[in-house]
Amino acid sequence: MKIQVVRPGELGEAERDRWRELQKADPSLDNPFLSVEFALAMDRLRDYVRVAVISDGGRVAGFFPYERHSFGIGKPLGGFLTTCHGLIASPELKLDAKALLRACKLSVFDFDHLVAGQPTFAPYEQDVRPAPVMDFTQGFDAWLEQVKSNSPKNLKTVRYKERKLGREQGELRFAWSTPDPEVLRILLAWKSDQYRRTGRVDRFAQPWIVELTEMMHAENASDFGGVLTMLYAGDVPVAGHFGLRTATTLVGWFPAYDTEYARYSPGIVHHLQMAEAAAKSGLHMVDMGKGGKEYKDWLKSGTLYVAEGRVSRPSASAAVHWMGRTPLNKARTIVLDRPSLYRAADRVLKGFGRVRTSMQQQQESPNAVANEATGAR
Repeated sequence: MKIQVVRPGELGEAERDRWRELQKADPSLDNPFLSVEFALAMDRLRDYVRVAVISDGGRVAGFFPYERHSFGIGKPLGGFLTTCHGLIASPELKLDAKALLRACKLSVFDFDHLVAGQPTFAPYEQDVRPAPVMDFTQGFDAWLEQVKSNSPKNLKTVRYKERKLGREQGELRFAWSTPDPEVLRILLAWKSDQYRRTGRVDRFAQPWIVELTEMMHAENASDFGGVLTMLYAGDVPVAGHFGLRTATTLVGWFPAYDTEYARYSPGIVHHLQMAEAAAKSGLHMVDMGKGGKEYKDWLKSGTLYVAEGRVSRPSASAAVHWMGRTPLNKARTIVLDRPSLYRAADRVLKGFGRVRTSMQQQQESPNAVANEATGAR
């Protein structure tokens, strides 16, 4: 086999078509983060994006998109932004993973959302984790029956809050795949606020991530596109989501809501309406991604699997990388496996977020503390 490393933008049209062909031929690759369009967008924004083109007998047999950072550290394409990565190739293709790293000039490749079971990386999988999905292949009504079976109480409560929201705030309206950039800006502002409130890093503080999201929002091809949804009460937006899709699968990415309406659980109300709209649009599945959110357990009607692991070649940089990453990955897995620990960690981060927000407000208003003490408004 021959392995040639290029930037995604250097791929010819025939190679891009081959990428799409290989992706469509394997259901496990039906994820927009594995699409050539996502690789091309990342390449336009980041100079460390590469793709290994694997040829066998003069024909392209696969593609391996990745990021090459300093000291030969390899990361999945999109890194912490994405929920799926791996080889785009026929299911039976098996390479020597270390030989692949050598061709890519990588000393190590650390993965946490790899398509599970790919022959090249299977020997290096250290953990395989479930990613819940909403499966509409039997129709929306069949999915809703599964949700009801998962938790009748939860569904009844959300439907009650849905009616209450419409009754008290205005008739509900759901917008599917809206092209309006202003709606996207509203959603991203909510998401940034959520990150800060919950003690997480605000991804949208990085301009290139905002630009990537805007680029993806503008995509609307038959096999790849951005899908922006928004739930309105009257004319007021209350909850939304932006994700990417293939022809048949929508992947959850950035859900958020206006905290002014938190008492109505607008995020879950939105998810139910998004599921119905997705099914009506012809999508077969919504991939919610792995993670510790409890709502995923009762909205799911199926499961995909992603793997965590590490491939390395002997080198000083690989050893340093191992010391920095492996303990962190193990700690994260322990927390995700134990709901009580996950909830405790979430409370700590939210507490940190509240303290940080309070400090920022005090810095912005020198008289804030005095005003609060005197009851000033």
